[in-house]
Amino acid sequence: MRYAKLSPLAFGLALGILWGLSMLIMGLIAYFFNYGDLFVTSMGTLYLGYNATIMGSIIGGVIGFIDAFIGGLIVAWLYNLFVR
Repeated sequence: MRYAKLSPLAFGLALGILWGLSMLIMGLIAYFFNYGDLFVTSMGTLYLGYNATIMGSIIGGVIGFIDAFIGGLIVAWLYNLFVR
């Protein structure tokens, strides 16, 4: 049985965009509506500069994109390695 391979770049971009936008939107929601502040605070311990401000939300979005992009690259590469 043959399995389809994943494109590491495409998978990394998909995860990076999804997680980066999620971090950006969650930071903005915490800033404007005071909802999800605990999530933003706890993620701010991992992503330095991420907090419930507009600039902090942008920083969290960028760092989240980079983090998930690298993670997606690694996961797709490992998947392709194991399905050979």
